[in-house]
Amino acid sequence: ADVRRAEVALVAASAGHLPLHVLIESPAAVHRAFEIASHPRVQSLSFGLMDFVSAHGGAIPADAMSSVGQFTHPLVVRAKLEIAAACHAHGKVVTELADMGALKAAAARAARELGYTRMWSIHPAQIRPILDAFAPQESEIERASGIIAAAALADWAPIRHDDQLHDRASYRYYWQVIER
Repeated sequence: ADVRRAEVALVAASAGHLPLHVLIESPAAVHRAFEIASHPRVQSLSFGLMDFVSAHGGAIPADAMSSVGQFTHPLVVRAKLEIAAACHAHGKVVTELADMGALKAAAARAARELGYTRMWSIHPAQIRPILDAFAPQESEIERASGIIAAAALADWAPIRHDDQLHDRASYRYYWQVIER
């Protein structure tokens, strides 16, 4: 209902062309993450960690809001995974919010363990650590480049690279690594 109200407000303000960016902050919103992500105007879903924890009325301890706890408390991890799954199912951007203290570690965990594809920055100093954390490692880029180059030479037929079989499914994956 909040997404529909936001859409109506944008249209009323002659801003109907703008996308919606939704902040998921409650257990009810997590429950509806797939429905929210399916809305055609929604471009991204973000997770509001502190509001989510406080919405549980003490059932989740405060340390779940820390750079470590947000990746270890089961209810928080479950919420983050639901949001990521909803975004991936509907081709939307999934973002992450964190403080500067453990920004790069949180960004790397969000990207590699939970499938997040973006992270918000509140200060310009956060941009480079976030980009570095979300970028593929140099070894991943080299591997992807080698596989894609060999596939192109084979006219995209299946190939063997480093003693592993690769075909169009893995080509898509490695092409996406290079794009990132």
